[in-house]
Amino acid sequence: MFACPATDDFFRSRIDQMIDLRHPLAVLSSRMPWQELEARVANLFVRKAHTGVAMPDLDLFGEKPQRQSSRSNAGRPVCRFGS
Repeated sequence: MFACPATDDFFRSRIDQMIDLRHPLAVLSSRMPWQELEARVANLFVRKAHTGVAMPDLDLFGEKPQRQSSRSNAGRPVCRFGS
């Protein structure tokens, strides 16, 4: 048999196999204190509950559009097979 690469999908490579881990940005990302940064900014992204007023008679999309069927010559003509 043959050895398969360690990927979840046969056609996709892992990101650590695609980038140069010696690149300055890759080195910097491995040295960043990600847990500390996340802990400091997590409270800024907390979902806040907003109280609202129910307006049952208000339709947010306006009045229902009335469709008027009319024939138009604009656009591509209909292709009818077998007629």
